[in-house]
Amino acid sequence: MADRYESFVVDFAQKIIRWRWLVIVLSIVLVGAAASGARFLTMSTDYRVWFSEENPQLQAFEKLQKVYTQDDNIIFIIKPAKGTVFEAKFLASVHKLTQEAWKIPFATRVDSLTNFQYSFANGDDLTVRDLIEDPNLSEQEIAAVKAVVLDEPLLLNRIITPDSSTLSVNVTLTLLGEDNTQNAQIMSAARKLADAFLAENPDARVALTGTTPLDNAFATSGERDAATLVPLMYGILLLVMIALLRSFSGTFSTLIVIAFSAVTAMGIAGWLGMKLTPVSLTAPTIILTLAIADSIHILITMFKQMQQGESKQNALVESLRVNFGPIFLTSLTTIIGFMSLNFSDAPPFRDFGNITAMGVGAAWLYSITLLPAIMAVLPVRVKQKAQSKTSAMDRLADFVIARRRPVFFTMTAIVLGLIVMIPRIELNDQFVRYFDESLTFRSDTEFANKNLPGMYQINWSLQAEENGGISDPEFLSRVDRFTQWLRAQNAVTHVASLTDVFKRLNKNMNGDDPSFYKLPDSRNLAAQYLLLFEMSLPYGLDLNNQINVDKSSMRLIVTLKDITTVELRNFAEDAQAWLNKNFPSVAKTEPASTFVMFANISKRNIEGMLGGTLIAFLLISATLMLALKSFKHGLVSLIPNLVPAAMAYGIWSIFVGQVGLASAVTTATSLGIVVDATVHFLSKYMRARRTRGLDAEGAIRYAFSTVGQALWVTSAILIVGFSVLSFSTFKINGDMGMLTAIAITMALIADFLLLPTILLMVDGKKKKTTKQSPDAQPQSA
Repeated sequence: MADRYESFVVDFAQKIIRWRWLVIVLSIVLVGAAASGARFLTMSTDYRVWFSEENPQLQAFEKLQKVYTQDDNIIFIIKPAKGTVFEAKFLASVHKLTQEAWKIPFATRVDSLTNFQYSFANGDDLTVRDLIEDPNLSEQEIAAVKAVVLDEPLLLNRIITPDSSTLSVNVTLTLLGEDNTQNAQIMSAARKLADAFLAENPDARVALTGTTPLDNAFATSGERDAATLVPLMYGILLLVMIALLRSFSGTFSTLIVIAFSAVTAMGIAGWLGMKLTPVSLTAPTIILTLAIADSIHILITMFKQMQQGESKQNALVESLRVNFGPIFLTSLTTIIGFMSLNFSDAPPFRDFGNITAMGVGAAWLYSITLLPAIMAVLPVRVKQKAQSKTSAMDRLADFVIARRRPVFFTMTAIVLGLIVMIPRIELNDQFVRYFDESLTFRSDTEFANKNLPGMYQINWSLQAEENGGISDPEFLSRVDRFTQWLRAQNAVTHVASLTDVFKRLNKNMNGDDPSFYKLPDSRNLAAQYLLLFEMSLPYGLDLNNQINVDKSSMRLIVTLKDITTVELRNFAEDAQAWLNKNFPSVAKTEPASTFVMFANISKRNIEGMLGGTLIAFLLISATLMLALKSFKHGLVSLIPNLVPAAMAYGIWSIFVGQVGLASAVTTATSLGIVVDATVHFLSKYMRARRTRGLDAEGAIRYAFSTVGQALWVTSAILIVGFSVLSFSTFKINGDMGMLTAIAITMALIADFLLLPTILLMVDGKKKKTTKQSPDAQPQSA
């Protein structure tokens, strides 16, 4: 069986070299066909793309929006440089901005201090009008407006701060489908309004936040990373290859292979209709990093053969013979790791995993076909030199063998010490902090959260028992009690509740007597007040954002401080407990909002990826056992494959302490990557045991001498490649890249220190071997 396999590989390699020009042409045709699909790639600008259709938080949010109005919005946070907003010129500018905001594309509602629907008694009539109708206000009029504003719970901490230092203008948008040009139109119009306001008030600060700027930030982050990380990755890989390979032909052919791999994967993604996100846009960077490993193994083996006097053609054939199996196996396990991301609850991670898996598959194909074909065409000069008696890898092997017990126990202590630190990690997905501080959305939203929070909200839709039931005094009383409970919570800055409107209307209809600022005690009276108020409201400022059509449900909008997602989940649980005890008829109501969706995304993805990681683990383990033809050594391989991710999280808990969405996928992806080094080391170890009859010590020396250099070189490239992601403007990418880089570093340490000591314990000694490398012609796997 082994002879037939090696004959097949040798025959395959010879044919590749013989038909090298045909292979090159066919590869170019394949890449061209795949790359033509890139024209179908589009950038998703909707934050909802992060949630699967089965996501319960997304379902609750969409159900809420079907009952009331859409929540897509853009918020202007405006703060004068000094003083308060109650200055004539400043209020006139706010009035103008409010009027112009209606002209923003897809705007359906504008809520501002100036157009707040102020109601008051006018004899026996109810008058409802804009709080500021004429922007040319006198000092007395400004004082009257200020008195109304600072006494209105619907405005305080929502539209204006209690100290009058900051105000907001909220523009509600009704977007049409998934047209990616909508956000660009909206943001362009909003920025023009902000610039016009600043032209009149140059010392003021205007920040733009809301869901539309959030969508725009996702797109901006992805585009910026694509424009910076891929070129940076190419530059780093070029420098690394020049330094390590010292061969123009080797460097050029490797760059062609990795470029073709990335282009093929992205082109096929286009043909499959995948949408790009900040995560999937990093796939080319990951592919470039992973694809280079296959080429490095083949080239290092080839150059070593040529150094020992072999011709270029024979060296190529021998390199493919030695590396064909291990490269296929490592590519397969890496593909399994990334394909397991299909168990993620976030579609962008599924796309990222599938694109990367396609890129790894393409890299394997081009490495065993295009790479040797190009190398057969290009001139290659390698100086022949005698093999040194001992190398750094030989000395490392001697160290590990001589000090196996101290090394094993030291590594075990370090591993266990890091594992016990993992429970200290806290899950936190504040979506504002997904973005680097260099992005305007991050700085603007943090400014907003510091001065007038409005980005973090949570909604409850409270269902009455019948049509028109929201006017029932008992229902209103319970809603008001819930409202007061919410306002008493430390995390809450504002609660928009219709009970405040009922109280104000009751006061208005009783001659504005402050003692009547309470809920009506009659259902009919409450219903009449509400009807009269609704009939007085202008178009676009109705109550459809707070009550449904048949007036059987009411919406509470709760604005929160800049809290963590853990704090949000705890707050939601406390609120649910209050409802269960005090308002059981609405206890089944699920809180819904963008913040709630992101607060649960890590938890849901971790739950989904537990199954994916387990399946990947089982498939990779079975693959290794079959490839190594040893159940025992397959089990041994599991230790250095599982330990690196655990060590990485332990280190992360010490230096960072928080993880978000990236944590859900890093274990699976790193498992598929770190297994590569284990495969190469064990395949050489098993070859030495079976074909050379060496004992455990000799086989370990053989593995170090033949594959050690290639392992640290490829690991260094992988570490650098994933570390490049830490420069991403998107935190999920940065965390995923850094966690994976740490895991690969730990994997290299485990494969060089822990794995050999375990093999020595498992296999023991069978015969004496010399300390010199047992392989007269070392091969790199």
